[in-house]
Amino acid sequence: MKLVALFSPEHGIRGEFDEKVGDGKDEKTGLPVYSLYGERRKPTAEQLKGVDTIVYDIQDIGCRFYTYISTLGLVMEAAKEAGVKVVVLDRPNPIGGVRVEGPVRDAGRESFVAYHELPLRHGLTVGELATLFNAERKIGADLTVVKCEGWKRGDTFDRTGLPWRNPSPNMRHLTAAVLYPGIGIIETTNVSVGRGTERPFEWFGAPWIDGRKLAAELSKQNLPGVRFVPTSRTPTGSTHKDKACGGVDVIVDDWEKVRPVSLGMAVAVTLRKLYPDDWQTKRYDTLLVHKVTFDALTGGKSAAELEAAWAADLAKFAERRTAALLYAE
Repeated sequence: MKLVALFSPEHGIRGEFDEKVGDGKDEKTGLPVYSLYGERRKPTAEQLKGVDTIVYDIQDIGCRFYTYISTLGLVMEAAKEAGVKVVVLDRPNPIGGVRVEGPVRDAGRESFVAYHELPLRHGLTVGELATLFNAERKIGADLTVVKCEGWKRGDTFDRTGLPWRNPSPNMRHLTAAVLYPGIGIIETTNVSVGRGTERPFEWFGAPWIDGRKLAAELSKQNLPGVRFVPTSRTPTGSTHKDKACGGVDVIVDDWEKVRPVSLGMAVAVTLRKLYPDDWQTKRYDTLLVHKVTFDALTGGKSAAELEAAWAADLAKFAERRTAALLYAE
């Protein structure tokens, strides 16, 4: 086997960058690195000349808008067009492969943060996603999935015995990954989700938030597996850079009990209740990609009513994904 090129997703070939990534040369191997998060999002026919197999070996974190799975789908499309095989070296879903949560992406609203009609928490491995994409999107790629050994659907990453390596600069802990589908979704609004602090996705805040008031309101809701501690921080980057922000630390007591999307909806409803004039919801649907839920939120509905808006589609997805499952519980 001869390795001839590397293709870099968002965050670079080693997951170290948090900006657009250009083409370059890999310092360790001397191989050319073609960016799939810069001028292009999928390999070109020219870049695939002389290539007979693309190997996908990237750690996902189990959330629809984490872009590595969009890159997976686009790579499969390019491989089919070029007559190139695809081999996916599967990895565990770090937040578990049993539970699915959240709204299924609206039809016809494909984007780089919403490649396929998936819920926010899809409960699939990258190998299973590749299988699902190939069938449902009728890509027809020559696909081989090399399964994980010893992983069971119910296992969160702490049960694997594998060392944690940050798949992206701000995904520093299993707790961050567990919370990401719920806390990450508010990142398109005027709330910091902790980028530029020591607790990305484990804290959120804004200059106009009273952390004590917000923590008290969220604590009253008895959300499973989490607690809230009022904490002020000043992000050194991203949203509200260098501004003192009131906010809350989200403390996870049990990774398996947390329902991140339910948590995210509770946070959104509470922000709207406490700060209707300060919280800017205009771009909230960018990652949600579900107009009915977005309209329910902006219309003042409860978290339970938001979840009811997607229940039927989520049940259908649970059935749809059955054919792609590769691991037992």
